[in-house]
Amino acid sequence: MAKRAFLALENGSIYEGYSFGAEDTTYGEVVFNTSMSGYQEMLTDPSYAGQILVLTYPLIGNYGVSDAHFESKQVQVRGLVVREHCPVPSHWQSTGSLNEFLQTNGIPGITGVDTRAMTRHLRLSGVMMGILTSEMTPEEALKEVRGLPRYDSTDFVKQVASDKKYQWDLTAVDATPKTHIVIVDMGLKYNIARILSRLDCFVRVVPCTMPVEEILNLKPDGIVLSPGPGDPALLDYMRETIRELVHQKPVMGICLGHQLIGAAFGAKTFKLKFGHRGGNHPVRDLATGQVHITTQNHGYAVDADSLKGGLEVSQINLNDGTVEGLCHKELPIISIQYHSEGSPGPQDNVYLFDRFLEMVKKESG
Repeated sequence: MAKRAFLALENGSIYEGYSFGAEDTTYGEVVFNTSMSGYQEMLTDPSYAGQILVLTYPLIGNYGVSDAHFESKQVQVRGLVVREHCPVPSHWQSTGSLNEFLQTNGIPGITGVDTRAMTRHLRLSGVMMGILTSEMTPEEALKEVRGLPRYDSTDFVKQVASDKKYQWDLTAVDATPKTHIVIVDMGLKYNIARILSRLDCFVRVVPCTMPVEEILNLKPDGIVLSPGPGDPALLDYMRETIRELVHQKPVMGICLGHQLIGAAFGAKTFKLKFGHRGGNHPVRDLATGQVHITTQNHGYAVDADSLKGGLEVSQINLNDGTVEGLCHKELPIISIQYHSEGSPGPQDNVYLFDRFLEMVKKESG
């Protein structure tokens, strides 16, 4: 029989269920995602570092896990909350069950929770800290969670980013000239590098702490600022780096990279009540009027009223009007708050990589 488990939220709410994955205690900011599939991509997305993930889709684990669906080298979430865990997966690509995957990576999960009721609660109250445990009583967990460090007090980027530079596809043998793209890793999702490689780019990934001079010495044609976890207000070192890079090379920022481009030009960022996490968020391009369905995973946004230095809003979220894209009046900059690489989610916005590469080629002459 499965062991009883609890998720205790800092406001006193208790959700009971059964333990799966690792039988352990974990804590983090509790957030929800409304995507219907792609749980492995979500679990391995570095932007979830420091968070306990609640999935609204009711059945999770039915297609197992696969080597093809990693978005980083390890599980990044601290805990997983599901309505119903499927112990016996069925899929031709499956190499194991979700339960085994979580156990191997030391990540606790809880099943049997009404995740849609929990999502409604988080939408009304806002995301908050929580403890997931099969070892404590609810009273012990509540006492513990109220003394934990706040999510926005930690620089999670340095925990998830690579500490050394590397070439993306080490097996590629191609003598034809390629566009050289450097990705500054603040929590890179692998599908960004996969797509750029498919678009005939020579891709290098560098640590977010690499000095500007060393980045430019690699002689990139363009620079991509990756997504990543946490509060952009903590990343002064990245703002300074980006402030120099945008005047040297064409730059594309995705999610956290987008927020930091805004911050590098003096804009403010703010925390959303419950964030945008899912695969069906509508975004309007202000230049064309076209609406795109996007994949999103972020808890912070750029304040449109604080934009400076020639930056302009290029796209907006149709659900709440927040900034989803930026462009510059003079410099070759493109930035988006959502995930053009999808994974999971629609691939509708891969065209943005083509748009960026056209900008790069134009600047290269």
